[in-house]
Amino acid sequence: MSMTAQSTGTRSSPAWVSSPITVIPAVFVVVAVLLGLPISLPVGPMYWDSLIYYDGAHRIFDGQVPAVDFFAPVGPLGYYLFAGWLALFPNAQTTLITHWALLIITLPLMALIVAHVAKRSTATAWALFIPFLIFALLPFNGREYYPFPSTDGFGIYNRQICHMLYLLVAALLFVKDQKLMAFLVASSMAAMFLLKITGFVAAGPLCLLALLTGRITWRATLAAVAACLALVAALEITTGMISAYIRDILLLVSANSDTLLPRLFQAASLNFGVLLPGLALCVLLVYANRNEIARNWAALRATPGFSTSAKLLDDDGLWLLTALGAGILFEAQNTGSQAFIFLWPVLWRILLKLPAQMATPKTAAAIAVLAAAAYLPLVVTIVERSARTYLGAMNAIPVPSHNLKGLADITTRDFMLKRANDMLGIYAKNQAFLQDVVAVEELPSQLLYSDIDFQVGNLIAIDQAVDSMLALEAKTGIRFETIMNFGLSNPYPYLMDRHAPRLIPIGADPFRTSMDPTSEMSSEISKVDIALFPTCPLTWANVRLFQIYGGALKDHVKITLNPCQAAYVNPALAAKIPH
Repeated sequence: MSMTAQSTGTRSSPAWVSSPITVIPAVFVVVAVLLGLPISLPVGPMYWDSLIYYDGAHRIFDGQVPAVDFFAPVGPLGYYLFAGWLALFPNAQTTLITHWALLIITLPLMALIVAHVAKRSTATAWALFIPFLIFALLPFNGREYYPFPSTDGFGIYNRQICHMLYLLVAALLFVKDQKLMAFLVASSMAAMFLLKITGFVAAGPLCLLALLTGRITWRATLAAVAACLALVAALEITTGMISAYIRDILLLVSANSDTLLPRLFQAASLNFGVLLPGLALCVLLVYANRNEIARNWAALRATPGFSTSAKLLDDDGLWLLTALGAGILFEAQNTGSQAFIFLWPVLWRILLKLPAQMATPKTAAAIAVLAAAAYLPLVVTIVERSARTYLGAMNAIPVPSHNLKGLADITTRDFMLKRANDMLGIYAKNQAFLQDVVAVEELPSQLLYSDIDFQVGNLIAIDQAVDSMLALEAKTGIRFETIMNFGLSNPYPYLMDRHAPRLIPIGADPFRTSMDPTSEMSSEISKVDIALFPTCPLTWANVRLFQIYGGALKDHVKITLNPCQAAYVNPALAAKIPH
């Protein structure tokens, strides 16, 4: 009798015990603890993108519905998720809470995937889970936009789409159960549709290839489509959100259609380090699998049909090529994220077949090297940037503020803080120079928005503007209930617990997301109590926003709120302000 686990008085553990599913609850606990602690992180380039989430969340708390009551550059889901986390952790560190907001969706979906995969291979379950966890937890993009170590408070929705694409590809390649597959595809596609439409579009070729290869059946596909349509219908009936969202998408497409081709080339050039080894690996796989491809092609010619065509199309090289194409398509409209992290499930499937290639060791080695060249730089860059940033944080100091709530949980180097304050003073004293810069539609610096001192100065200016409004209210007895801002975001209603005007876009980019106002929008703008116009520095973008929306403020009274903020005050309130 052979010695088995039972004969020795022990039992073999179920597969899930050694799978990553046992770690996922601990991840949620760690995330909750960190969001509840008073943590500060180094501020990074374009940090002001994070302020958009507070703008959107506060509007939701105030009863506004994304797309219906305000235009947003992306889908509504990210703002609702952020609002939910913000309600639980109102003082959470900004970069962490924005980056982690999607975990409430991604971790349960990943748990379903790894629990299923672990029944066949715990090694594959861990191989899929560990890279995903790195990207899902570390708030860094795959490319640096500033030489000093810092966290990335921008491109959050782009990173979240990449996380969803990772889950989708992992499900399509490693999940066998069709009921589970239908649920995972429906959940992933619905989330991407409601997060950012470009992710949903990029996922299309991957789902189509899965259908053509039989990895997802027609029945499971129809079930997934039906589930998505049911969710969309429910949202439309209860909120009217979906039709408004689609209308906004069409407006964005019509306003930016002429920029797609140049951005495709830009995406390809920026990600050349992934594309070159990735495409080379596609070619090598065709060569390495040429005999199998020839057999499948011959079988298809002999007996045409779905089963033979599916076997031909279910090729590693074709999967990799499709994933690369999806990545370029997504990056063309989403520069700056964790691009191409979803290649890993494809690459892992390729690496699993390396033992079969050992008859030709040079080919096997080349496949391994190209796979590593395509993916390791992504992982190493993000891990290296996080280590450098968190170690460097020991030399950083807090940015002082009175009114910024969780937005103030940032640090910077002492010389950056000094420079930010110095530049605010210089900007305030040199408005004529800034007007000359605006006149030629330029910025004081080509990389102004990436400069950390600019981001720090922007927060200081916001803090000072709140102080100035509160002081003016205390002096005159008035109260600014509805606040507008001629800038990328409008954090003031959140910071002061006031209201933002309906229909005004959040993430207001005058060159991409801000269109001519409708009569209803102009009516809402005309009712605002105060509209702020930042001048430190005066920028062409802010001037252009005023050109688009300022006409509705023709009856408002312009005042100097402080040296870095002009303001347009409702005439009913302006009458109480001494001149």
